[in-house]
Amino acid sequence: MSSSVSKASVDVPVDANWQSSAWRSRVRRRLLDWFADAARTLPWRSDPQPYHVWVSEIMCQQTQVATVLPYFARFMKAYPRVADLADARESDLMKLWEGLGYYRRARSLHAAAKQIVARHDGVFPTDFDDVMALPGIGRYTAGAILSISANRRVPILEGNTQRVFSRWVALRSPPTDPAANRLLWTIAETMLPPERHAAARGSGAFNQAAMELGALICKSKTPRCDQCPVASLCAANRSAMQDDIPGKVTKITYENRDEFAFIIRDRRQRFVMRPAPAGGRWAGLWDFPRPLDPDVKNLQSALAWLRQQFGPAFAAGTCLSTIRHGVTKYRIRLTVHEATVADENPSPEPRTPSVSPPWRFVSLSEMKDLPLSVTGRKIARLLQSRA
Repeated sequence: MSSSVSKASVDVPVDANWQSSAWRSRVRRRLLDWFADAARTLPWRSDPQPYHVWVSEIMCQQTQVATVLPYFARFMKAYPRVADLADARESDLMKLWEGLGYYRRARSLHAAAKQIVARHDGVFPTDFDDVMALPGIGRYTAGAILSISANRRVPILEGNTQRVFSRWVALRSPPTDPAANRLLWTIAETMLPPERHAAARGSGAFNQAAMELGALICKSKTPRCDQCPVASLCAANRSAMQDDIPGKVTKITYENRDEFAFIIRDRRQRFVMRPAPAGGRWAGLWDFPRPLDPDVKNLQSALAWLRQQFGPAFAAGTCLSTIRHGVTKYRIRLTVHEATVADENPSPEPRTPSVSPPWRFVSLSEMKDLPLSVTGRKIARLLQSRA
């Protein structure tokens, strides 16, 4: 077994039972017995091909499983093989991903699929280093893919298992502390069943069982210790410390921010939009005129940006909506304004502004087929309701 316990790992103060092979065997047996009965039925478990597990793991990053399920089904229908994903048009992929958030994940999947086709003949690699070399895949994701799909003896460590292992050994430090994180990776590897175990009792089953325990029982708040199969072996439960472990990670301080979007329409009730620029927020998604420069903090500076894009005649009109949402560390209040064009000879019909690429006029029916951000889709629905 390659998981020797390093001195640096045991320097972190924890309960020492985890270093006992007898204790580890009892935990594994109870956990896997529980998992055999309690495991949720999930499509990537029913058919754990590497491609399926990979897509599910990327989708489940920072997203609840219940939210992922319909997206996964649609994704696999559209792209049943790695080669199909590699050949996908980015706009189609982003449309399919719309609403799932963290769109960089979709672009990483696309880039990795192309790499698999180019370097591995369209077959998902089974070598750990080859998997790690794929865009968007780190140590946890590589371990999850190889252990679940091929029962490879590789550890995983993510939010749920960090919490489970921390409680098992009464680790008081936040799991993000470097020494604590190294210890948790050592525990994750040491806990894995020996190579000789079949898939139903092997590393893939153990890794999934530990994640499932964290998702269903060993929750961050109000853990269900009375329902836990390993409660009597858990150092945190034994010491009534489960509510204090894992140690608290420094909370993000959120910053309030005002942003502005503009609705520009022509006489045919088409609206100005563009694909968001590469490298920025929502790259590859279509959006309405909206300055994202952090220096744009009020309506006047937003109008100055608008006039740079479309000419000096533009003015802000009616406020159509205010949308509140969050992006990373920001809590954003997005104000949506009509934008009007001053006309020396006003007429009953609005003057049609001239636009040039990447901006173009988009009809309401066309918007339905374009990939939009969550707030962009809310604006599109608002316009549809007012049509």
